[in-house]
Amino acid sequence: MAQNLREISKIAREVNKYVIVNMKQEGMGSGELELIHYVRHHQGCTQQQLRDVLNCDKAAIARRVSRLEEKGYIERKENPDDGRSQLLYATDKSQHLKVSNITVEQQFYDWLSADIDEHQLEVFNHVLHQLYNKAKTTSRNGFKEVNESLGDKK
Repeated sequence: MAQNLREISKIAREVNKYVIVNMKQEGMGSGELELIHYVRHHQGCTQQQLRDVLNCDKAAIARRVSRLEEKGYIERKENPDDGRSQLLYATDKSQHLKVSNITVEQQFYDWLSADIDEHQLEVFNHVLHQLYNKAKTTSRNGFKEVNESLGDKK
């Protein structure tokens, strides 16, 4: 069963490739998309936090932030707690990218599932939803249940 579930990861990677190809047509690179995604979910973060999370060097993050600021996806504001740093915020324009990504992903999934019987797709979606909820719950709990169930198998 586990080997079959690996196919989910493989499909997700292919969808991601499709999104990246489409976003490049809009002048957006994968590193920029990842940075915007983080800032959208962590409004008021610093470039240092981005460096730590994205595992990029200082110059690369500075370049990406500058490009995204020029494109209107990110804005910087003075950090009231530290005059040497600035806080980063996603603009309303960045929300358009989120919608674009979702639309592009949905187009791919619609194409991918077009030849699957409606009943099969309904069952698959139900099971997939169950698996997602289980994964999300354990993720929020620090993967405690996974680690406990693996015990000596790790």
